[in-house]
Amino acid sequence: MKDRLSTNKDAQQADMKNYYKVQAKIYDLTRWLFLFGRFSVWKHVPFDRQAAISILDVGCGTGVNSAKMARLFPNAHITALDVSEDMLAQAAKRLKPFGDKVSLVHQPYEKNPAHSERYDLIHFSYALTMINPQWQDLLEQAQADLKPGGVIVVADFHDTPVRYYKKFMRANHVRLDGHLLPVLKQMFRPVFHRVGKGYLGVWEYFQFVGQRLDA
Repeated sequence: MKDRLSTNKDAQQADMKNYYKVQAKIYDLTRWLFLFGRFSVWKHVPFDRQAAISILDVGCGTGVNSAKMARLFPNAHITALDVSEDMLAQAAKRLKPFGDKVSLVHQPYEKNPAHSERYDLIHFSYALTMINPQWQDLLEQAQADLKPGGVIVVADFHDTPVRYYKKFMRANHVRLDGHLLPVLKQMFRPVFHRVGKGYLGVWEYFQFVGQRLDA
């Protein structure tokens, strides 16, 4: 089973584009089976539902989470960003009813000291474990891109005790080493965090809500 974790940024982005050319068509039919915790985490987000906040959805995929946010925060503006044109094409169909409340952007989220846009909330759903090796660069960029008092929301895979499953997930571009949650707790002030089990503990997933440390 081939290990498909990328060793550099350009290779990783090319791999993701190729991977989702096929996956975009079946993504919503299959991902409900194992992307746990991505909806229930919103109960712990410390913003009033009527607040006119700005949201960045990194790795928005087919727009499922962006649509959820648009319904939860009807006065928000959402920037939905993804590196895959195929996934964004699916997102455009789903998000059309929300009009200009949601902006779709085809580009990777990268470390960029010159970036001037600031957000009240930045969201990663099952994206960071697929962004290798530069996942920590993206968290540092999220720190910089959040407004004072801003919130980061993450749901993702955590770890697995099953060696074969770890290899299987690496063959599908996913790293399961329990590496994200400890770093998130250091980089942001935890508001909520939880580790849950998938399928009797074959793997673990986590949820995290945190604020900028200078909030």
